[in-house]
Amino acid sequence: MSRLRYFFCVLCVTLGAVPALMFLLLAPGPSGAAVPAPPPKAPVSFINDVAPILKENCFGCHGSKNPKGKLDMTKFGAFQKGGTKDTPFHAGKPDDSYILDVLKATDKTRMPPADVGDALPPTKIAVIEQWIKEGAKLDAGLDDKADLYRELRARWKPPVPAAAYTFPVTVTSLAFTPDNKKLVVSGHHELTVWDVATAKLEKRIRTRARRALAMVFLPDGMLAVAGGRPGEEGDVRVYNLNGGTPKVENGVAYLDGVEDKGVMVKQLLDADDEVLCLALSPDGKKLASGGCDRIVNVWDISGGAVNAKLEQSIENHADWVFAVAFSADGKYLITGSRDKTAKVWDLATKESVLTFPDHQAAVYGVAMKADGKTGYSAGEDNQIRAWNVTGEQAGKQVRATGGHGKTITKMMAAPKQPLLVTASADDTVRVWNEDNGAAIRTLSGHTDYVYALAISSDGALIASGSFNGEVKVWKTADGTVVKAFNGSPGLAAPAAPPTPPTPPKK
Repeated sequence: MSRLRYFFCVLCVTLGAVPALMFLLLAPGPSGAAVPAPPPKAPVSFINDVAPILKENCFGCHGSKNPKGKLDMTKFGAFQKGGTKDTPFHAGKPDDSYILDVLKATDKTRMPPADVGDALPPTKIAVIEQWIKEGAKLDAGLDDKADLYRELRARWKPPVPAAAYTFPVTVTSLAFTPDNKKLVVSGHHELTVWDVATAKLEKRIRTRARRALAMVFLPDGMLAVAGGRPGEEGDVRVYNLNGGTPKVENGVAYLDGVEDKGVMVKQLLDADDEVLCLALSPDGKKLASGGCDRIVNVWDISGGAVNAKLEQSIENHADWVFAVAFSADGKYLITGSRDKTAKVWDLATKESVLTFPDHQAAVYGVAMKADGKTGYSAGEDNQIRAWNVTGEQAGKQVRATGGHGKTITKMMAAPKQPLLVTASADDTVRVWNEDNGAAIRTLSGHTDYVYALAISSDGALIASGSFNGEVKVWKTADGTVVKAFNGSPGLAAPAAPPTPPTPPKK
């Protein structure tokens, strides 16, 4: 699997290897028999001990939507009731509990099935068995109809980012501050803020999301960030980068965007998987997001981010929504998806206007021309496609422009000038004339896939970020590199060029 596929396939969660201690516990003893796992400490909590095991190994097939065997395990009451087969467990009677039979089975009846995952380690089965033996109780204060995904999510605490990264982290999103003097860079459970002129790290903001996949500054100066944890949760949160109570160490201000309400001022969305994209309407009054749940959400933020109101949730795609953009008049949304289409949505009538299907591959970037007559989309087929939005030829392709050697991972329209900017897995950024598709210049210098793009509000600067943590800031006018650094704290200094040897004296 290519790194690009791996990066975008954020729902694929593989089970880790059994720890060495488990191996020792299961290793044959002197008699040749397996040493039984030690019993778990009593009492066993359903929400803290059992539910995490079920989530990791069972929820994928036994969720609330089309559960196998009609057994929904994501709500305690539904789990207790059972599905088409026997009741999963009988309180106080582990020997009569069907769930233990299938977890311990060595034939094709074993759960999880062999084609889905490994057998549960005996230690985890012992936890479930002990819980049943103790009466299979639900923890006090929990509703048996509660969504266990959300209950577990609420109990999860994000880590504190490392002071210095051991390895570079992929740059998944970037944003210039409104004055274009700073650049916000995604990190691992954090956002970092760098001075554009000096490439100096100035701030680190801890976040709940493992990675920030999209960022946009709002008219009130707040920063909206979309992201999450792959296969676990997704969110859109609004941060005040100048708020809260910072701690300053070695000239860097540390802010807590998890606990400090002066920093994380508003959560707009709580989703079951990552939110992948954001867009702000040209008048600054609406914000849109799209993600792995296929839903595009639109908020009215005319009263400020803290007073944002959800206006509509749009289900118009059959797969993840990777890209979203507003028309210049703010009346339409253009979206791109893993379902291999780009679509246009009328915000007033709440109807789909057209579908552009010509990519026949995932669409990772979209834009619309200022006059609203032409849509642009780009993605896994390495092409920028221009197509009609209005008239009798609506939805028909005008042209396809090649040039990138690999997948186009991002595309943005430059403000105040008719330019499209693309990032690619071919390690380059390219600038195009949106009117005729002509290639203007190629920005070379990255040494790995380029995933993130940002354009300054005046259109003068382009920022790009790559798989190996490289960040580059370029002049739009001539492609000159303004600054280059690694966006992973502790690895921030760019590699110094080799010192040329001193010529021998004559």
